Amino acid sequence: MTAKIFIDGEAGTTGLQIRERLAGRDDLTFLTLSDTDRKDDACRAKMLNDADIVIMCLPDDAARAAVDMIDNPSVRVIDASSAHRVSDGWVYGFPEMDAGQSAAIAAADRVTNPGCYAITSVAILHPLVKSGVLHGSAAVTINAISGYSGGGRKMIEAYEDKTASPPFSVYGLGLNHKHVPEIKAWSGLDRVPLFMPSVGNFRQGMLVQVPLQLSALPGAPSPTDIHATLSNHYQGQKFVQVASLEESSTMTGLEPGTLNGSNNLCLHVFGNEENGQAVVVGMLDNLGKGASGQAVQNLNLMLGVAEDTGLV
Repeated sequence: MTAKIFIDGEAGTTGLQIRERLAGRDDLTFLTLSDTDRKDDACRAKMLNDADIVIMCLPDDAARAAVDMIDNPSVRVIDASSAHRVSDGWVYGFPEMDAGQSAAIAAADRVTNPGCYAITSVAILHPLVKSGVLHGSAAVTINAISGYSGGGRKMIEAYEDKTASPPFSVYGLGLNHKHVPEIKAWSGLDRVPLFMPSVGNFRQGMLVQVPLQLSALPGAPSPTDIHATLSNHYQGQKFVQVASLEESSTMTGLEPGTLNGSNNLCLHVFGNEENGQAVVVGMLDNLGKGASGQAVQNLNLMLGVAEDTGLV
């Protein structure tokens, strides 16, 4: 018996990527709407209530409205928007976050897919806070750069039409990016982190950096301590890796597009013992582990199939 899947917002960037990653699956049946019917609430409501699992790839307000349209209690939902990432009753869709997270996702009726900046920031910060290496009250700064595909259709069209294509641009200057509440909630921080996002003139790929003044942390840990905490937390995980200190020490730069096309998230720890400083850098495909790849991983867990089905 195949599971009925409805991707609400299939024509958008994330929806198209999810559909591509699910191509060829014989355990799934896809419910689809014509271009005309997508704008008909009655047709959408029928699909939302006929599906076994709905994957929402919608703006936040539209995602909330779509959830309200579901009255069939057996329908399960993966929401790829930021509408429910800190909402009660929703399971955070980052399986590697803690030992029991995969099981929680597998059993959930409502799963909120993480944001691309947020999943990387949480991947770095959560193990450090949980272990006590980083105090929850610490003043944390996060610097990040994403390809322009992370900005949605309008930004993609602007860059690809060459109407707005600076090589690099910092944004979120009001210091209130929509991923900040999610980062604070799931990292375990008590204070709002200072988050500075930026966009580069490349389609996809992402780097997220968390600098650490080690002397200001409890016990003044070394870069090796930071690395050990992260390595122990993610030991045995397929899609989250921590590069060895030896590998990272030989690097002279990081390219944000290195993991494009995959569902991988790789963490690097760079340190300077003499200065008592370290920086943890997370690398991923913002359309992969940061969006559609993670949605497929969550879908696999909810269906009870191998977690890496259809993923690389």
